[in-house]
Amino acid sequence: MNTIQVTEVHSTAERDAFIKFPWEIYRDDPVWVPPLILERKEFLDRKKNPFYEHGDAALFLARREGKIVGRIMASDDPNYNALHGTNVGCFGLFESVDDPAVALALIEAAGDWLRAKGRTDIMGPIDYSTNYVCALLIDGFEHPPMLLTPHNPPYYAPLLESCGLRQVMDWYAWWFSEPEKTAQRLRRISARFGDQMGVNIRSVNLRDVAGESRRLRDIYNAAWEKNWGFVPFTSAEFDHLVKELKPIAVPEFTLIAEIGNEPAGFILCVPDINVAFKKINGRLTTFGLPIGLAKLLYYKSRIRTARLVALGVKPEHRRSGIAEMLVLRIIEDAMIKRGYVGELSLTLESNHLINRFLSAIGAHRYKTYRIYERSLAH
Repeated sequence: MNTIQVTEVHSTAERDAFIKFPWEIYRDDPVWVPPLILERKEFLDRKKNPFYEHGDAALFLARREGKIVGRIMASDDPNYNALHGTNVGCFGLFESVDDPAVALALIEAAGDWLRAKGRTDIMGPIDYSTNYVCALLIDGFEHPPMLLTPHNPPYYAPLLESCGLRQVMDWYAWWFSEPEKTAQRLRRISARFGDQMGVNIRSVNLRDVAGESRRLRDIYNAAWEKNWGFVPFTSAEFDHLVKELKPIAVPEFTLIAEIGNEPAGFILCVPDINVAFKKINGRLTTFGLPIGLAKLLYYKSRIRTARLVALGVKPEHRRSGIAEMLVLRIIEDAMIKRGYVGELSLTLESNHLINRFLSAIGAHRYKTYRIYERSLAH
């Protein structure tokens, strides 16, 4: 009898099995990047992840005849619901064999947990909240995932749709393939606006991480406030993100635009450490030896791809050319001078202003991600 059993993760052994299950799904996927196991343990640790200061989550494993065939996270973020006046919970970290029965059992388990929290709808894939990795890849499967972006098999979309989940929002990733042409277009705009507005652009000061983190968070929360799915970063969450990114950060790739002494916008671009992670199969040590760490350091120094993670301008400065100036600086310093290539992601399908801007300056939309939603009513 092929009964599917879904149980909540409680023990350390079950958590480790939850973390390692993706190796089963992606064993034949040439572009998949194995996560760092140590980082995944900290990500799921209630004492270390600041999400748990205001939210809650649970992990579930699906088994058939004792063998793990799927996993899922259910998460509840009261901050999101309070801001949007909604009553939705999330599912994330979804992985499953190609079987609609397994997918349905996982979604129902997450749904039952959210119903017990009083939620009436479920949305995802979202790992904790929209401030973390979220959405399902629905095209561009042949391209490797960049840092903090999802990757999944093509059959996941039909699986989730078979569970009654329907599209609620798409996100785009853009590739810069001709940086010199992009720079030429941006220089004209930047020259016109820069002199008029008195904009000063500077690199972040890594000796003042706390102060810079506060400035970046304030810009982010103001810039994204009206976007679909927005939930403000708490101070603890943003500080945690900065701490995670600091080891790979290049000061010249994270810039703050100021008008007078007021921060008006920022851009965050980081080398794609996934290039190095792909070489170590999730482990920093092998048989007690730091083989993975040595490989990580070796390949890190040779990375020439980058992800432009965030571009934000406060609403009152949106038509002052700041976005163009920030992108131009990154393209000139990272791509043209240092030989990097890379992507900007993720942008909402409903953000027509930024999508038209990226298309106009020569970026190519090469991946699409999707958020799904459905009612939890029986």
